[in-house]
Amino acid sequence: MTMQVISVPSTPFSGQKPGTSGLRKKVTVFRQARYLENFVQAIFDTLSGQQGQTLVLGGDGRYYNDVAIQTILRMAAATGFGRVLVGRNGILSTPAASAVIRKWQAFGGIILSASHNSGGPDGDFGIKYNLGNGGPANESFTDAVYLRTQEIRAYDTVESPDIDLSKVGETCIGDMVVSIIDPVADYAELLESLFDFDRIARLLARPDFRMRFDAMHAVTGPYALEILENRLGAPPGTVVNCIPLPDFAGGHPDPNPVYAADLVAALADSRSGLSFGAASDGDGDRNMIVGRNFVVSPSDSLAVLAANHALVPAYASGLAGVARSMPTSCAVDRVAEALGIPCYETPTGWKYFGSLLDAGRCTLCGEESAGTGSNHVREKDGLWAVLYWLNILAVRDLPADVIVREHWRRFGRNVYSRHDYEGIEIAQGDRLMNDLRARLSQLPGSEYGGLRIATADDFAYVDPVDGSRSERQGIRILLDDGSRAVFRLSGTGTEGATLRVYLERFIADPGQHEIPTQEALAPLVGLADAVARIAAITGRKVPNVIS
Repeated sequence: MTMQVISVPSTPFSGQKPGTSGLRKKVTVFRQARYLENFVQAIFDTLSGQQGQTLVLGGDGRYYNDVAIQTILRMAAATGFGRVLVGRNGILSTPAASAVIRKWQAFGGIILSASHNSGGPDGDFGIKYNLGNGGPANESFTDAVYLRTQEIRAYDTVESPDIDLSKVGETCIGDMVVSIIDPVADYAELLESLFDFDRIARLLARPDFRMRFDAMHAVTGPYALEILENRLGAPPGTVVNCIPLPDFAGGHPDPNPVYAADLVAALADSRSGLSFGAASDGDGDRNMIVGRNFVVSPSDSLAVLAANHALVPAYASGLAGVARSMPTSCAVDRVAEALGIPCYETPTGWKYFGSLLDAGRCTLCGEESAGTGSNHVREKDGLWAVLYWLNILAVRDLPADVIVREHWRRFGRNVYSRHDYEGIEIAQGDRLMNDLRARLSQLPGSEYGGLRIATADDFAYVDPVDGSRSERQGIRILLDDGSRAVFRLSGTGTEGATLRVYLERFIADPGQHEIPTQEALAPLVGLADAVARIAAITGRKVPNVIS
């Protein structure tokens, strides 16, 4: 079928610069005429060789996903893609999209998600491009996309009726085939190849073991239902809040003790009978692990997964290395040292792990923001982390909190917390960070509340694979005793700025491991405020979220 490409005149929008996870703005911004189209055209104009190739497309089901998919399909046909694989009902979790790209050797993929941000007509929306390896586009690509958005004068599309996204099967837009696929099947098959499903199933069948998985009315619901209840035989009702909703039922799909408070409370209540809890976020790439009255920090979770790799079939033969983002605690560093393998410290953003994974330099990687993953895909993967934990629990036959405490006794405890100051004025955030940068050379040797600063720097990273350099990736304050405070402005929000302050203190003495986290870190909290002048500059005396 011959189709006519229609060129629609347009003009640039300001501010279409992708962050660490693509372009995120309010739905009301994306719904402006030509706004989405301009950005998609900028992606397609930056690509080369897509004619006749396969594109993967889907998202987390949030508000505006369905409309955006129809627009992108028409534009993909206009730019010459030969096939687009779309998750049924427009659904594809971020790790599942990566798995589909890799399995079918697609040219790349477009993922529609604002991750853990709120949804609905007044909520957030996002879009990012993933490369043929299944991972997020690198900085050189996203920088080129941004430059293109600033000079665009038209976008290309075709006339075509909307595609029925609810039925698995094939149809065409002009010369391009649109394949509506089961969004769960390829991903579930991949995870089943990594873990001991028989052993996990026996654990879930035990009368003395009950778990709850909270999908937070986000994309992981269908995946968790299929894998945990259908394939592994967990009792019906194990997966709660399992229907993805465009507004996440009015909730905030971020798996942390604040936004998943009901899950934390249930595991703290002995009457619930629950042994283990987990949650995932809007697009399925983050996770929270909860034991009985015990929330496992993401940094500790990564370290525990690495330390117990020999218990999991896909990783039993050994790890090539591990990697963590710079703000993530150094707990996994201690495991890597004991295993005699490399530990890489990267900037925040999963794309930095991609080159290490592709080069075979690391096997497991993780970020403090509840993201962990491995070389099975090129995105962090929430449900993968939950199954990894279940595999460990099934083999060791110990509760999650006991496993973590035993880990501390062996390696010491890296007491860790993140304090988020959300929605501060961008000018205030920039002022705070620029003021800190200007004083870095003056900070070493100074004391605050009896704590002495040893070094201070602005983290820069040179990729050991391709030699690319990334600068201004976060300010690090290291103390004489090895404690540290890290400051970053987050790129994942859509309004104002979020100042993230990461605090870490190492405690070797098992007798002090039960000191409450915030109590143990209280002196560092005071130092961080004094050094960065947080209250003075932002007017915020306390953070919005402590995790």
